[in-house]
Amino acid sequence: MSNVKVAITIAEENLIRVDRLVSRGVFPNRSRAIGEAVAEKLARIEHGRLAAECAKLDPVAERDLAEEGLDTDLRAWPAY
Repeated sequence: MSNVKVAITIAEENLIRVDRLVSRGVFPNRSRAIGEAVAEKLARIEHGRLAAECAKLDPVAERDLAEEGLDTDLRAWPAY
């Protein structure tokens, strides 16, 4: 994936915190630190949305759907 240069506005205290991480060698530069922070936040949001959608599922209905036809399939398997 290619990188694109953008300009952002960031709270000074957050920039100071980013700079501390860069000076300690946690990140090689500000761009990497901010890019990784954005990627992590996006992943958390996407995971939260998936979790919210999963919470809407009816566990009993999902189990029944998953097991549909399982009895027939099991009887067709050879016994070892």
